[in-house]
Amino acid sequence: MADTAAAAAAAAAPAPALAPAEGSVIPIHSLDEWSMQIDEANSTDTKKLVVIDFTASWCGPCRIMAPIFEGLAKKNPNVVFLKVDVDEMKAIAEQFAVEAMPTFLFMKDGEVKDRVVGAMKEELEKKLQLHMAQ
Repeated sequence: MADTAAAAAAAAAPAPALAPAEGSVIPIHSLDEWSMQIDEANSTDTKKLVVIDFTASWCGPCRIMAPIFEGLAKKNPNVVFLKVDVDEMKAIAEQFAVEAMPTFLFMKDGEVKDRVVGAMKEELEKKLQLHMAQ
């Protein structure tokens, strides 16, 4: 009986979506996920601003900024917010010359437009508003 209940629960569980709900931070765990999110944001239909939080589990300032970044994602569902752990996804961090955490990168049309290095909430919010307006 327990097996049947577990199977029913598994069947009722929603399948993981390719694109998480707008207004959320999307964690990147593979180069395929990274490519998919960047390609989608750059598609001719959307051309969305992408904000990437380069973080690390051992980084204290990163833990302070995480809920702030999540709050910005909720307030700005028209922007793609990605989170990249530099230890897990070294290739991406190296591609963008990330040397300090947290580093926030602003991208549009596949190009880096700006960056904020450090746990600077006001600067992050200011740059977000600036690049959303463009």
